[in-house]
Amino acid sequence: MHTRFLGKSGLDVSVLSFGTMTFGGEGRFGAMGSIQVEEARRLIEICVEAGLNLFDTADAYSAGKAEEVLGAALGPRRKQVLIATKVFARMGMGRHDAGLSRQHILEGCEASLRRLRT
Repeated sequence: MHTRFLGKSGLDVSVLSFGTMTFGGEGRFGAMGSIQVEEARRLIEICVEAGLNLFDTADAYSAGKAEEVLGAALGPRRKQVLIATKVFARMGMGRHDAGLSRQHILEGCEASLRRLRT
């Protein structure tokens, strides 16, 4: 697997990433897949053995369930990989539960970190 350094961060990132939109299977994302923890572990193992170290997810994927599955499935491999997640989608009914307000970004990042177990 080819890698590239991410700017001057020192992070060596695989040129391919693995998307987790099919993890969790909740709501409208269920139509795309419903991969749960055990199957996710197997897929992650295949990716890491192939040299892939970047996993892409989002709080909106299955209402946070995709992040939970990824976090649980990574287990001890967590220190070997990089995770990219996103924040924007509505995650509640409050005024700052969607969009790119400072409050939603900070709360969204904290919630994602908890779900990812990191």
